[in-house]
Amino acid sequence: MGRNGGARLELTWIGKSDRPRLEPRILIEDADKSHHAATKRDEDIFDNMLIQGDNLLALKALEADYAGKVKCVFIDPPYNTGSAFEHYDDGLEHSLWLSLMRDRLELIRRLLSDDGSLWITIDDNEAHYLKVLCDEIFGRSNFITSVIWRKNYSPKSTARHFSEDHDYILVIAKNAEKWIPNPMPRTEKQDAAYKNPDNDPRGRWKPGDLSARNYYSKGLYPIKTPSGRIIPGPPNKNYWRVDEKKFWELDKDKRIWWGRDGGAIPQIKRFLAEVKEGVTPQTFWPHDDVGHTQEAKQESIELFAEKAFATPKPERLLHRILSLATNPKDLVLDSFAGSGTTGAVAHKMGRRWIMAEQGEHAVTHMVPRLRKVVDGKDEGGVTGATGWQGGGGFRFYHLAPSLLEKDKWGNWVIAKTYNAAMLAEAMCRHMGFTYQPSQDVVEYWRHGHSSERDFIFVTTASLTHDQLRAISHDVGTDRTLLICCKAFNARLEDFENLTVRKIPHSILSRCEWGRDDYSLEIAELPTREPGDGTGSKDPSGSASNGRKRGRGKAADIQPTLFGDGEA
Repeated sequence: MGRNGGARLELTWIGKSDRPRLEPRILIEDADKSHHAATKRDEDIFDNMLIQGDNLLALKALEADYAGKVKCVFIDPPYNTGSAFEHYDDGLEHSLWLSLMRDRLELIRRLLSDDGSLWITIDDNEAHYLKVLCDEIFGRSNFITSVIWRKNYSPKSTARHFSEDHDYILVIAKNAEKWIPNPMPRTEKQDAAYKNPDNDPRGRWKPGDLSARNYYSKGLYPIKTPSGRIIPGPPNKNYWRVDEKKFWELDKDKRIWWGRDGGAIPQIKRFLAEVKEGVTPQTFWPHDDVGHTQEAKQESIELFAEKAFATPKPERLLHRILSLATNPKDLVLDSFAGSGTTGAVAHKMGRRWIMAEQGEHAVTHMVPRLRKVVDGKDEGGVTGATGWQGGGGFRFYHLAPSLLEKDKWGNWVIAKTYNAAMLAEAMCRHMGFTYQPSQDVVEYWRHGHSSERDFIFVTTASLTHDQLRAISHDVGTDRTLLICCKAFNARLEDFENLTVRKIPHSILSRCEWGRDDYSLEIAELPTREPGDGTGSKDPSGSASNGRKRGRGKAADIQPTLFGDGEA
């Protein structure tokens, strides 16, 4: 362990130890905003979810039912550039931004399946901090790669130092040993490299180098070509990749290409029919392949006209990600859903999806966009590439209000908006039970279960000793029941199979009540004082290095990496 006592490298920032105590809200469907295709087909997916509400609370609400079930998470979080965005406060101070991401990433990790993956688009402002943060949450061994997406197709002449043409896409696996990306489909351009100049009956092929730089003891021998030319050995002081016996076996099988005149340096013939159907994905994605920001903006204009998003992602980019990370019917999650591109593309690709978005554009932008997809009226984006013609559907949800509220005397009570079913479902979440009310009127007390023999019953009644005795008798000696009620008057030691808890006293200390917004949007942060070490600023508010920075004090930004032992 050494003198540091087992300390580990970590990223620290102001407020890192402050963690929200999240209320596990329930989700309420708004049927008027849900939408399904008029015609139902067996392969269609109808249980997609669009959630309006704080995305941290939405992730917490999903945890009970979807932990370990999400195959792919894509998020496009605010980049923390200091720019003013219409739909987001994108100027969060650095430490607050890291806390915002940490809290969400921890929940995302719990939602991911063991063979799932997380994809995050980000730029230079936070990419490297975010990578270290992901290492801390997911484990450094589960970081897969950093993809470069060339988002611009022409340089910006107004740039002071460099025209920034790319964003990063961080790719992190829940378990790198279990996650394998799908191969990318072969393109016509790739296949065009295969010819058949000698009319080989095995079809088209392309030549491959038979020499390599790595030392091989049997890789030095002369070769006599069909034309009679003697080649003393591999070119450029290299080594033949195969020994001499194997070489002539390949030649006998007509897998060696000697050139049209029979005197060229030999090359091995690699047949198109023998290569794998897909190709290994690479880490540089040009805009020709996955789209660029102007393409995305045009897609947004066609969908929303004057209400177009300022920084959308092109559908082709999401198509590439979901092609690599998922298969049909897999579940995709986007908790920074924006204008709904992830859900739109996932729907067209036959994936299940969940999206969460706090802003009003969940209604003004996402609902009409997804209705078009379901109805087959969205002709843009990847519709043609996927062959999408409509179908399926989605359900629109909003987060239920906080379970507890204060009455006029300042006492915590159950919120008036909660009916019996909502209360039972909410208490199941708080107490760690799966909400599944019994349809049998005889077992009215079965609102949920934690195992095959452990159940929960939720009621606002005040229970008497006789009532508890009757319930205990119905439960039986081989089952146990947790009862959550308003009050009770009984000797609980008489009922070995019952545990009784009062509402709301039993849950008062479990979480923060009445908080609906964890977005950390700050209206006005402290400005830097002259001489605080951050560099001079021009009147526009840009730092002296030409990049926009966060608006917090320099003391709030601690990029130092250190362990919890000696610094």
